[in-house]
Amino acid sequence: MRGSTEPLVSRVSRRKLLIASGAAGFSVLAGCASESTDPAATQTAETMTAHSSPDLEKWVTELPRPAVAEPSGTKDGHPHYELTMGEFEQKLHPDLPETTVWGYGGSFPGPTIEAEQGEPISVRWENDLPDEHLLPVDTSIHSETIPYDLPGIRAVTHLHGGNVEAESDGHAQAWYTRDFEETGPAFESKDDYYANEQPASTLWYHDHSLGITRLNVYAGLAGFYLLRSDTERSLDLPDGEYEIPIVLQDRSFNEDGSLFYPSAISEEQSLGDDSKPDPSIVPQFYGDTSVVNGKAWPRLSVEPRTYRLRLLNGANSRYYSLALREYDESSGETGGDGPAFVQIGNDGGLFSEPVEVDGRLELSGGQRADVLVDFSEYAGETLLLHNDAPALYRGETNAPDDDLVPLPEIMTIEVSDDGTAGESAQLPESLARVPDIPVDSVDNQRYLTLNAGATDDYGRKLHLLGNEDDPSGLMVTDEVTEEPSLGDTEIWSIANRTAMSHPVHLHLVHFQVLGREGIGDYEPGDEVDPDALEEPAPYELGWNDVVNVDPGEVVHVIVHFGEYEGLFTDQTGEYMWHCHMLEHEDHDMMRPFTVVESDDDGSDSTNEGGTDSDTDQ
Repeated sequence: MRGSTEPLVSRVSRRKLLIASGAAGFSVLAGCASESTDPAATQTAETMTAHSSPDLEKWVTELPRPAVAEPSGTKDGHPHYELTMGEFEQKLHPDLPETTVWGYGGSFPGPTIEAEQGEPISVRWENDLPDEHLLPVDTSIHSETIPYDLPGIRAVTHLHGGNVEAESDGHAQAWYTRDFEETGPAFESKDDYYANEQPASTLWYHDHSLGITRLNVYAGLAGFYLLRSDTERSLDLPDGEYEIPIVLQDRSFNEDGSLFYPSAISEEQSLGDDSKPDPSIVPQFYGDTSVVNGKAWPRLSVEPRTYRLRLLNGANSRYYSLALREYDESSGETGGDGPAFVQIGNDGGLFSEPVEVDGRLELSGGQRADVLVDFSEYAGETLLLHNDAPALYRGETNAPDDDLVPLPEIMTIEVSDDGTAGESAQLPESLARVPDIPVDSVDNQRYLTLNAGATDDYGRKLHLLGNEDDPSGLMVTDEVTEEPSLGDTEIWSIANRTAMSHPVHLHLVHFQVLGREGIGDYEPGDEVDPDALEEPAPYELGWNDVVNVDPGEVVHVIVHFGEYEGLFTDQTGEYMWHCHMLEHEDHDMMRPFTVVESDDDGSDSTNEGGTDSDTDQ
């Protein structure tokens, strides 16, 4: 893939210029003259600033490492896991009473599943959740589709990043209640099957139930899934205690230690309608407390040597723009730059070669970054994992007016000083084979839109996904409009017509980012010339399953549906694509797509909403 190792600052500045070049079209498409008048921003500010968590002493708890799950037995000759979703109490900070949370296997986050490339496993995600939800449920969301009067809590687990069969993908309508007493219309099997025929990578699992994903994940239903391989082991990367999975989340708390999650929309957003739902969904959620691996404001103790950190943005809505900074714990002041991130992989596995992140590392919702950090020159020092992404993220980090609930301090890292020389890992020049998907192999091109102009029956803003035929957006329950054929290669051109950034996630497949351009510079159906686009950021190289789309830009990604040069598998059936801001996903920024069998004569199946492209483009 094409890429650049130039400083992130210059890349962001150029991207803003591209967006500005299409500003006239953006203003019309977004339906607003100024981003500052966005009612979602107003609503979020009113909702989120009304609550403050208790003051907690920072950096007093050592960062825990998630336990590793053990198989309960075998099924069809393969390892079989049984992980139970349940409610329990967990100490998230010494100054807080125990917090009631949900989790897999009795822990938040859940235990890490470690699987081997090419060796299938199966998992039964047992639902033992209580009858009543831990958090306020808005029963007006998808009320014609979801039976809210069922006893028990609906849940279904999605293996995020998994190239899996449709019946094991965790479809939003494949939910089930305790002991599988009630099941959703897409439910097919009690046990999920994961073939693991994809590159070694950092995956994760989390709840995906229609209408309550934001609540179930916020309550704690998430965990890591690490896929390993002999190729990865041959690289002699840091392992064991020197490899640390790290999930970044934000939470808010009540004085009694319970989780706080907002339950009401503002009077302005309800348009004065006294019949507005209570509780009601909110458009975004930003917590005021950093929670990492299930601990509030933790510290990580390391030796002066190289570590491998597997970073995951597991927050509901928050973006992270990360850097390590020198830190004076006594004064709370940050100093100069700390060690750089050397990124070796992202969502879909290892890069072809290491990339030093010059600047900050952006992580939108659901994205992962596999990085090496050399602490050998920082013996005896304290570092801060620093975030400068505003809560209401718009592709830039210098917008303080948007920082409704700032969260600059994520965790500290204390480097020991034992008098011994630090050990620096020798980086291999090459990491893994990442074959390009050539643009001249494209069978079909689609124009997809991100929208925020509509409102629901209660006057609440709807975030919707659309396409060329319905650019203003469709509901998740509308008929499938994207039907790629198995074996086809497509370009998805995703245009953000809203005033905020969105992380777009595709189930089943991994794609490669071709580049970006201003929304005013692209017309649906235009031939995509990668050489004319702003190049993908270094951390977007390789295989991705989430891509960030900033306001007023079009991001072009190329994706192959099926096995590709010995990687991935042929799968057909219905999957989902959606914004990975969980409040948006629930209301209503999610759409199905169906991978269909190819016609016998080799021609494409009908692709509504897409634009046929010649293969010699």
